[in-house]
Amino acid sequence: MRLLRSTDIALRVLMRLAVADGSSPTTREVAEHMDVPYTHAAKIVAELRHRGLLEARRGRGGGLALTEAGRTASIGAIVRAFEGSGDVVDCEGTTPCPLNSGCRLRGALRQAQEAFFASLDPLTIEDVAAAPTGPLLLEISRRRP
Repeated sequence: MRLLRSTDIALRVLMRLAVADGSSPTTREVAEHMDVPYTHAAKIVAELRHRGLLEARRGRGGGLALTEAGRTASIGAIVRAFEGSGDVVDCEGTTPCPLNSGCRLRGALRQAQEAFFASLDPLTIEDVAAAPTGPLLLEISRRRP
């Protein structure tokens, strides 16, 4: 299964904030550190804020900070939220699959997708930002402009 770019960026933003070492980086700084377009990062930060996973303060002394809910959020729940509830394959697309009425593959793929999400459910942002990932995230942030 391949994650959407927005899901990947959301997880990386949360992981970066989990190791913020007392600082409150701005959306622009986080985008630069992760080498993603600012506009993409801004949309994702807005969604994460809406979901209560991070706080965003404007102006002098502002920046981003992970909330307690963000720290303990399930990776599986975050991935489900960003990936949506759609099927792995589009059986109803512009050219509907001729097997649609009697296909067993669609159900098997749905089960596999749920197993993927379920395997991520026990993991939290804190878990995936722990060493050796956390120190690496900080090092990358220090090296970037």
